Amino acid sequence: MTDPVKPKLLRALAGETLARPPVWFMRQAGRSLPEYWALREKAGDFLTLCYNPEMAAEVTLQPLRRFPLDAAILFADILLIPQALGQKVWFETGEGPRLEPLPEIAALADQIEASTGRLANIGETASRVRAELEPERALIGFAGAPWTVATYMIEGRGSKREEARLWAYQNPEKLDALLEVLVEATARYLVMQAKAGAQALKLFESWAEGLPEDLFERIVIGPHTAIVEKVRAAGIDVPFIGFPRGAGALVANYAARVPVQAVGLDTQAPLALGRQIQAGGKTIQGALDNLLLLAGGPALDARIDALIEAWNQGPYIFNLGHGVMPQTPIEHLDRAIRRVVGA
Repeated sequence: MTDPVKPKLLRALAGETLARPPVWFMRQAGRSLPEYWALREKAGDFLTLCYNPEMAAEVTLQPLRRFPLDAAILFADILLIPQALGQKVWFETGEGPRLEPLPEIAALADQIEASTGRLANIGETASRVRAELEPERALIGFAGAPWTVATYMIEGRGSKREEARLWAYQNPEKLDALLEVLVEATARYLVMQAKAGAQALKLFESWAEGLPEDLFERIVIGPHTAIVEKVRAAGIDVPFIGFPRGAGALVANYAARVPVQAVGLDTQAPLALGRQIQAGGKTIQGALDNLLLLAGGPALDARIDALIEAWNQGPYIFNLGHGVMPQTPIEHLDRAIRRVVGA
């Protein structure tokens, strides 16, 4: 018998086809909400906000107070891992993250065990959110996937990732060593989040774009598989969502090979690809264009309807193909979410 209180998100991740898909949006916590910016100003800077459990829990919960969403996603940042490993990270106003030059890999490896303790405040945030969430709403924990985090660590900033990919070709042994450190640190971090109350875990591979098949196997499929296996070996059985954004045709191989329960699809994903992954036994998530959400209007309504018609014949979670943009009107968010839930 189906548990009437079990969150829709977890039911979809368990392979159920529901009357309507559960819905949450990437980057729903913050950025587009005025109450987020008020709290951000109070915190003083972005990283202070991430590490303050009371404030970070409030940011996590803010969108669920406004909208009938089915899940919250922990407010944090993918670059907390390199910072916890000893690489200095800061954010330049209007320009995004900056990192000091990549330390020696051995020095990073020496900090793996300590890194989880340095991220303990994120676990406290998860516990606070879980205590406040209604039982029918799920809490998602997350981490940046190793290759994506490595691109920032190598380049020291956000860019087109060409420099990082060139470095990967020129330094294959260093690359493998760096990814090994990130796999171990990330697995420990996710175990901590799950023990603190996260009911699902997501790996954000934001920079899977442009990778040839052999490199994709090595730096995406391999590390993702290793993280899931390490988390499982620690006794954690919560479902995983893997999101190899920009991977194109390689997503099908990812879905077949990586032991995640759901695959996030970006805006370029064909409807047929989603159905193919569902037929292979996995839940899909995505792939509404965040620019269409920004634009709004009849085209947004039509695309929402088309995605639900195409994909809600199998296990499906409604979401974007990328994160909510800061300038997205609140009324567009509200209209889209309510169109999905039928409210």
